[in-house]
Order: sequence, then structure tokens, then C-alpha cells
Amino acid sequence: MTDAPGQRSKLRFVRHGATTANLLGLRCGGDLDLELVEAGREQAEEAARRIAALHPPVSLIVTSDLKRTRETAQIISRILGEVAIVLEPDLAERGLGEWNLRSIDRTQPWLEQGLTPPGGESLAAFDKRVARAALRVLAYLPDRPLLVGSKGVGRVLGELSGLSSRLDLDNAALVDFYLGHLRTRGAS
Repeated sequence: MTDAPGQRSKLRFVRHGATTANLLGLRCGGDLDLELVEAGREQAEEAARRIAALHPPVSLIVTSDLKRTRETAQIISRILGEVAIVLEPDLAERGLGEWNLRSIDRTQPWLEQGLTPPGGESLAAFDKRVARAALRVLAYLPDRPLLVGSKGVGRVLGELSGLSSRLDLDNAALVDFYLGHLRTRGAS
């Protein structure tokens, strides 16, 4: 059976399971490498069960090198029958420098103003990095990949896929992105 045309450009994405910072409502950027908490591991297992029921099945997992995304990917891989995992470091969350472990409520206005965190990564640099990584991930589309990433990476992928509203994904949320148009558009 061949995939429908839209299926060939579909990238399944799941946000990593919860960390301590997530549960406390604190910022956790890509320059803060936290592990999952037990609730996050349970979320990853539940996401894996949802993913296992999808068709066509996932045959490859792509993730950043952050502990929280790798651990989520490993849990999903195990439940799916040891699906291969590929690391793509450029899919790490935005570096938040001095905003790490600060209240999301307190820092959200700064992000909405487009400010760059002291010691962190600019929004433009983060968006460009994720877009370049997404172009590399396109090579894996025939393998029906699952991308395990962070909230910010999901936001950028949503923008790249043409979503009109900003994504705000919960831990272990699953969404499909259609990215085939990036081949011709590129990630400038």
C-alpha cells in the first residue's frame, strides 16, 4: 500500500514528557538539560500507546540530544518495539540563559515582546536553527518519522507548516505537521 500524497510530507511530533520545571511552571530552555520526572515517564508511555495505534506506523524517531527528549524517545521506542532513534541536536529547545527556572507567567511578556534572554538565544536564531533541522528531517519522511521535541520546537514547526495560530502544546501532546512544501521554499 502506498501513502497518500499528503502522507508523504507528514511529520508526527510529540512534545517530551514533564520535567520538574514543567510541573512547577518554570522556564526550561535548551541550555538547561533536565530529566523527566515519573509523571513525565508515564506521559511518554501513554503517548507511545497512542502512537502505536496510528497508521501508517512510525518506523523512525528523531529527537534532540536533551535528556528530556531522549528519554521520551527511548520510552516510545521501547513500547513501539525498539524503533531506531536518530539524534538531531539542532532540534533542542531555545536557549533561555538567565530566564531558565524563572516563572513562565513572569517571563511570558518578555517573550511576547521579542526580547532575547540574557545569555540566551534570540528568537530569530532559534527559528532559523529549527528550520534548518526541519529541512534535514525531510530526508527521513519516507521512514514515517516521529519527532520528539520541546514546546518551542513544536511552535516553530507549526509556523513552518502554515498554522495560523501559535501552538501551545502540553507535555506528551501529539500533533501532525505537513512540511513537504519546505523542499521548494527552503529555510532561509
